[in-house]
Amino acid sequence: MRELTDELVLDHCPPRTPNPALPTEVRIPGRHVAEVARHPDGRLAVITWSSPKIDPGLLEPALHVVENGRITDLGPTSAEAGSPVWWGDEVVYLALTPPHLQGGKAVFDQRHRNLTEGLQACPTELVQDDGNAPIMVVATGLDTEFHRLGQGLLGRITGAHRPQVGQLEGIAWGAQERLRYQAEDGLDLDGLLVLPVGKTRADGPFPMVTLVHGGPYDRWADELQLQWVPSAQWFAHQGIATFLPNPRGSLGRGHEFATAVAKRVGQEEWHDIETGIDLLVDQGVADPDRLGISGWSHGGFMAAWATTRTRRFKAALVGAGISDWPRQIAKGEWGRFEAALGDGPDHSPLTYADRIGTPLLIVHGAEDTNVPVEQAELLHQAVQHSELVVYPGEGHSLRQREHRLDLLNRARRLFAKL
Repeated sequence: MRELTDELVLDHCPPRTPNPALPTEVRIPGRHVAEVARHPDGRLAVITWSSPKIDPGLLEPALHVVENGRITDLGPTSAEAGSPVWWGDEVVYLALTPPHLQGGKAVFDQRHRNLTEGLQACPTELVQDDGNAPIMVVATGLDTEFHRLGQGLLGRITGAHRPQVGQLEGIAWGAQERLRYQAEDGLDLDGLLVLPVGKTRADGPFPMVTLVHGGPYDRWADELQLQWVPSAQWFAHQGIATFLPNPRGSLGRGHEFATAVAKRVGQEEWHDIETGIDLLVDQGVADPDRLGISGWSHGGFMAAWATTRTRRFKAALVGAGISDWPRQIAKGEWGRFEAALGDGPDHSPLTYADRIGTPLLIVHGAEDTNVPVEQAELLHQAVQHSELVVYPGEGHSLRQREHRLDLLNRARRLFAKL
């Protein structure tokens, strides 16, 4: 369920997809050039795939240096390698922490040694700074940090820096809070709460929608929650509170936290989410009789999965989500990456469709190659009290303005029933 989109939180951790603007002189025989970083002296660091297809290409990357037309192979890298940069005369890059296909990313040098082993946060990007050490962008909990490799912290972006500028000036926003709580097994978790516009906790309890992010290796960061999918500030203007959890499997708490969902998709991950809902109900923020759930991509899967675990939700929006893992592994373009999460019917909402008592709004792009539209059709066929909307010409993310507006309005009508 991964795709490079303009909204990171919607999808699996985005791959570094082949760039059509790469230097035309770069050719590696028998390999597909994916990314290039140029040294000030003209040398090129090149990441290649074994195939232009995500599976197996992104599973079989390699690193090379090209100098005056001469290619030096530096060997295979871990899966999902990308973001190559020069550090003096050395190359460093990002890749998944081996041997996992589900887990945190790390920074590696050109001898493929992990430079960030044990980091309780997640590097997300490397930025070359000619003449100085590269800058590493790091997701850490709800915040984002910038580190210079080998030197330390440069700065941090926190919720205090949420934008209130440009054409957004003068718009009232729902109050946004940072949450910290513990899972059933004591694991520390975080998330966000966004209240209806003009309201405080004392005005609760409110109808509440739980928004599950994509990935699962992704996160909600403490930033303005306004995206093209039904988002927290969109709901805030409808008088609805929103809970945005970062359960295990998420980005921002290191490799071990991220890999905890491998082969266990929807298990402890779901309990982490429900524990947060219970907390907000107990605190008088959420009305237990007016709960909904929504998500896109992996979040769409989790919204469907949640309705097979409980009937506490009065409505659910399932956006571009998986309903049958074996079919997804066989037909989706991510293949073995999906198999690293869940490879059997026991992880599939479709297996437990007879348990679903929640009305579902199922939405999907007709041309989605990431999660084929068959996944939505199967769920719709299995659940009588469901509505299926398929947007023509759309892939895994909706791009056309009229489709985005239609989705927002359908979500508004759906959750107005809470």
